[in-house]
Amino acid sequence: MSQPLRRRNLQPLAVIAFVATSACSTKTEPTVTVEPLFKEAFQGTNGRACATCHVPEDNFTLTPAHVARLLETNPDDPLFAAIDADDPTAETLTFEHLKKGLVRVWLTLPGNMDLIDEGGNVITPGDRKIFVWRGVPSLADSALTAPYQLDGRERTLEEQAQGAITAHSEGGKVSKAELERIAAFERTVFSSDRARKVADELASGVEFGAVSDVEASLTLSPEEKRGREVYEKVCAPCHGGANKATIVARDIHDMAFPALKPDGNVLFQVPATDPPTPVLAPQPENEFINIGSALENFLVQLGATEHESFTKDVSFPAYRFRFYQDASRTERVADLPPALPLDDPFSPRVDADGNPVTGPNFFPQLFTTDPGRAAITGNPYDFEAFDIPTLRGIGKTAPYWHNNISETLEDVVSLYSDHLFSKFPPLILPGEKEPDPDGDIGPPEALTKEQKSDLAAFLKRL
Repeated sequence: MSQPLRRRNLQPLAVIAFVATSACSTKTEPTVTVEPLFKEAFQGTNGRACATCHVPEDNFTLTPAHVARLLETNPDDPLFAAIDADDPTAETLTFEHLKKGLVRVWLTLPGNMDLIDEGGNVITPGDRKIFVWRGVPSLADSALTAPYQLDGRERTLEEQAQGAITAHSEGGKVSKAELERIAAFERTVFSSDRARKVADELASGVEFGAVSDVEASLTLSPEEKRGREVYEKVCAPCHGGANKATIVARDIHDMAFPALKPDGNVLFQVPATDPPTPVLAPQPENEFINIGSALENFLVQLGATEHESFTKDVSFPAYRFRFYQDASRTERVADLPPALPLDDPFSPRVDADGNPVTGPNFFPQLFTTDPGRAAITGNPYDFEAFDIPTLRGIGKTAPYWHNNISETLEDVVSLYSDHLFSKFPPLILPGEKEPDPDGDIGPPEALTKEQKSDLAAFLKRL
């Protein structure tokens, strides 16, 4: 296992010093005075302010309960702008996606990408824009993490604020001073005093890898203690470090990046091994990862998963993409997801060497509901890859994943155990597992029933 790496470009120490001196409550649940520019809409917008979607009373995120309550009591609230309606062009607007905590995010495809149909024909719109449905991340602990947004498209909090004003509030450019005021406030928001203590130590000059184990002061129940042991084994490799968002096991991270052939299918070792061995394409500078949550949403859209999805009742877009060598779009690198035989897409296929014919998710996939980081970088190895969020305060920010498919932490842990850890054999723990709800489809559970319960209990205390 490699040595721990510093996961993020942390905010400058001078900024963290501001945080440390301007927000020093000793309560477990910090209180903050909300910056007026965060609460009030700018002129020339649709009426939305930062606090419209990052609700202070709900840990600075957007909860389905808040949306439902507001829709019932004040349907004219700026939250219900047409841009986040299920169909913005409908005569009567509906907000089923928003009621799941989802907002519409428009992305401009990089120059070396095209949108393609199921037959491989290029269908990129003239403005090169696509949209995806995503949850609203909490602002808590943002002083400790960068870049921002689930795909990392904003480098700083100032850029994130302007991007939100432009895209979600439909406003124009605001002054540098105003953006700095919003960002400075956001850096005072912490999920707990433990998170604030991390910022204090960094501000005082403590090296990132030497920051105190602030969770050591927690008084844990026996269940939570066992859960912490599970956390260290299966979560900390990617959610490690002082910010609980740092990849510290690059060997495990590399397992998520199989090398791809020009058709988008995985390159395996030849001669074929039993089981087949994918050739890996390590991404040492890449801090994003395809854990499989977008694939799970594809299965949800087909009704082909036994897991209960919080967003199963709303539709997501269905996309395929072509990646090229450069913006001339003449030399194809890969199509993702790779093409499947439309007459029988889910039949197992093998090549002449006896290796599987399969895309990077190792499962037949007709489309993706969200290309993730790839829509920012144009890198096919970023396909369906997303930011690794901090796990501090995660018990207060349901629902989960970039697409809100899991309603509870128990659902998240169950999904990891049953589907997602299978991509990373070192994360499969010993112990007698409960019967797998999907029978012979896919690998067995990675965690025991007790391990899952213990882990969820500890996560709620972070």
